[in-house]
Amino acid sequence: MDKERVSQVMLLVSSHLPQRDLCALLCVNTACRGVLLSHASLWKAINLQGKSQAGRRLLAALSLARYQDVEEINLEFGQDVQDEHLAAVKCKVWKFSCKLQRLNLNACQKITDAGVEAVVSECRSITKLEIYWNLKVTDAAVKSIVTNLKELELLNLSGCKSITDQSMRHLAEHSPSIRSLNLTRCVKLTDEGLCEILNVCLQLEELYLYALSGFTPKSLALIGNLEELKVLELTGAQELSSNCLVSISKCHKLESLCLSWCVRITDAGLKALTCPLKLLSLHGILGVTDEGLDALACYCSKTLHTLDVNGCINIKRRSREELLQRFPRLECFQVHS
Repeated sequence: MDKERVSQVMLLVSSHLPQRDLCALLCVNTACRGVLLSHASLWKAINLQGKSQAGRRLLAALSLARYQDVEEINLEFGQDVQDEHLAAVKCKVWKFSCKLQRLNLNACQKITDAGVEAVVSECRSITKLEIYWNLKVTDAAVKSIVTNLKELELLNLSGCKSITDQSMRHLAEHSPSIRSLNLTRCVKLTDEGLCEILNVCLQLEELYLYALSGFTPKSLALIGNLEELKVLELTGAQELSSNCLVSISKCHKLESLCLSWCVRITDAGLKALTCPLKLLSLHGILGVTDEGLDALACYCSKTLHTLDVNGCINIKRRSREELLQRFPRLECFQVHS
């Protein structure tokens, strides 16, 4: 087999390997190393998910020439990632910041506003940023994110419990074209903040409001403004009424709707849902009956593949066989355990 074909086969195989195995191949021999390093597409991502000393490893990786075109860095649950590492990224070794598009800082709980600000002020090409489960990040970090990242498409603030309505105002002002926003368990948010988003960020395709029971129909009804919305997570929205679902039904592109434990929903709300849903969770709702589910089947029988009606004791015909009669394409019967 000629060298060119060997190179092609190696590239094909290597493109499916995890980063750890890819790095191990570099040590096989000089020829193998040369082939791998000649393909920049293999070195677009740095994955340190769950790794020990992830901060130190990040700096070591970024000092290598093969990562000059890195587009994605994943530090999710990485241990010992601190502000000093992100500051060093900015000041010392970040030679190629303009190409970074996705940064995952999920559960890096030692990072504060200072670390976030250091990265986003230098790496302004980032379009997707995740900071899940960080109690130290505040409105100051969000302001820095949205003022520096002009092309921001996705922002995950799930579990950032220090975030307030001020962050929503910053988002509405600077990132009106954002497409995915996760505010799960941002418990300081109020109707005022959510209204800021729903009146301005009209390109949203994904909105996650899990475990935010404080929102009322004043803000929830405005979700109907989002004509591009495809995924909506409202688990635990205790004030969500059937009238709100009438408004949400205006989101004609909606494919995934999670209403688990939205205790005020009744059949009237289900009858209003005319979008071709693929996923729907009604887990734990007592106000829905067979009548509402039958009405839903008129619009979703050919599209719905996931339906959770566990705990809906007033839906009497809810065995798998009976649900499949209404929705023959069902494959999954549980969203929440």
